[in-house]
Amino acid sequence: MNTLDISTAGDPNLRVSMPAMRHAAELARKTTIQTGTHLVVVRNGQLLRIAAQELIEQTAMKDASRP
Repeated sequence: MNTLDISTAGDPNLRVSMPAMRHAAELARKTTIQTGTHLVVVRNGQLLRIAAQELIEQTAMKDASRP
């Protein structure tokens, strides 16, 4: 399997796919917080439900650690 950096791909759509997925994930987190629901993700092959409150706490910790 070839593990070259996707940012070096010849296809311009492929090169911008990772930033687009990161943006979509951030929007999903914001929507989860706004609606007070759960975010459903797969990590290490396991389905996880992350509560809005947990996302709020993670965001607060991330903001607090910024200078």
